[in-house]
Amino acid sequence: MIYLFWLLLGLVLAMPFLLWARSRGPQREPAFWALGLIGAAIIYIGFAIAWGNSGWVAVEIGGLLVYSLFVWLARRRGMVWLAVGWAAHPLWDVVLHWLGAGHMVAPEWYVFACLSFDMLVAGYILVRINQWQDRTLRLKFRGI
Repeated sequence: MIYLFWLLLGLVLAMPFLLWARSRGPQREPAFWALGLIGAAIIYIGFAIAWGNSGWVAVEIGGLLVYSLFVWLARRRGMVWLAVGWAAHPLWDVVLHWLGAGHMVAPEWYVFACLSFDMLVAGYILVRINQWQDRTLRLKFRGI
């Protein structure tokens, strides 16, 4: 029952994030999602630093590189890669931080909230792609 609560928490927390991103307008919204994906990876680096294990900091930096690759692919090949990055992030959450050796790095509630948050964002991006004028990521960070 607690897992369901945490999943619902992720959905509730995603709603203001979705509304804030959408309020940036169709020109700036994709860059907002790119920064958000990178930020989602950086949060885990913060958890590893707080845990005090330099080995896990390195693993989490590896995750930052992986999710930065999705941003790069979105820039080169199309926004669908940004949605794929957000959809893949729950694998990092669940496989590594709930089921795997990193279960001590991130709080369990955060892993589940992040799972539903990420999936909602990925679905939202897929729905919005056709409404964005340019379907490749143009990084315009001013005014985000």
